[in-house]
Amino acid sequence: MSASTVTTEAEGDPRLLALVHARIEQAGGWLPFDDFMALALYAPGLGYYARGRPTFGWGPQSGSDFVTAPELSPLFGQALARQVAQALEVTQVDEVWEFGAGSGALAEQVLDAHSLTEAGAPRRYTIVELSAPLRERQQARLARFGERVCWVDALPTRLRAVVLGNEVLDAMPVKLLHFDGARWLERGVVRDPQGRLAWADRPTDHRPPDEAGPWVPGTLTEVHPQSEAWVRTLAATLEAGALFLIDYGFPDREYHHPQRIGGTLMCHHQHRADPDPLAQVGFKDITAHVNFTRIALAGQDAGMAVLGYTTQAHFLLNCGLTDLLQTASLQQRAMAQKLITEHEMGEIFKVIGFGAAGHEWEALGFARGDRSHVL
Repeated sequence: MSASTVTTEAEGDPRLLALVHARIEQAGGWLPFDDFMALALYAPGLGYYARGRPTFGWGPQSGSDFVTAPELSPLFGQALARQVAQALEVTQVDEVWEFGAGSGALAEQVLDAHSLTEAGAPRRYTIVELSAPLRERQQARLARFGERVCWVDALPTRLRAVVLGNEVLDAMPVKLLHFDGARWLERGVVRDPQGRLAWADRPTDHRPPDEAGPWVPGTLTEVHPQSEAWVRTLAATLEAGALFLIDYGFPDREYHHPQRIGGTLMCHHQHRADPDPLAQVGFKDITAHVNFTRIALAGQDAGMAVLGYTTQAHFLLNCGLTDLLQTASLQQRAMAQKLITEHEMGEIFKVIGFGAAGHEWEALGFARGDRSHVL
């Protein structure tokens, strides 16, 4: 960024923008969107998740930008804990690993859940968290569990555990592809003549899945090489145990439906959504829906078995949410309803489960309503 360029809060954090502009220059004037997204979210001390702001919470008055299921209701973690308990018993492992633990609410709920204690609590609960501010929040919240909870920065070479990821995949950088009616172009970020961030497309070898389409001219969509690579890496590491991923998304045929010509990329700030990641850089979240067909294939190709795929509503009900509601307060019941109603989280959020090393078994959460056939 030149000294003459003036930035405003509407454009973003000046320090982060200076870093982005430097990376654009280093890249020859054009920065792939996934590289930009990684900087906007994770640049140390500057990116959205590295700034120390309370990103998760109720309403803009809390200073937060969105709410996740564990913050919405403790019954989310209590129900999930029943699936964790079964997985620990069936796969004969004694550790739980969670990626991107947010505020630590889910870890606290799983560790506190009576259902998990009855089946035998995990010997250790390990959190992989790249955000230093979030790690500090988690450590304060989970301090009462002592050395039973620990934090690491990377995967080990071998892992025997039940692995959890709630809203992890949607925050992984994606590539943006634009179809101009004749060919696919990759969308990246450049500087316009006024020194501000702007879009520019370049020819690319990246493509959406071959079986997707037909494509409407002007279509913008995403591909997810980083999340798919993450699943493959995890599969190669996971010797025994299971993996459960919860996120919003679709299978291939819905993700690349001809009517979804604008893609799924979305930003969140003060509990409002907008589609412009080049504004307020560093001050808002950037996400894309998950393509669960590609996640399933990545896991299968790396040797894992798909245990099931279903909506969050079906998964939580299968895990005993109805029973938990019986002893909940009226307010708790009202909040928990948001987890399962179609117009809230119940339908758009999905759960996919994998068994390590191709180990198939009947997972509790997919007993009814399994949609694996649509992947």
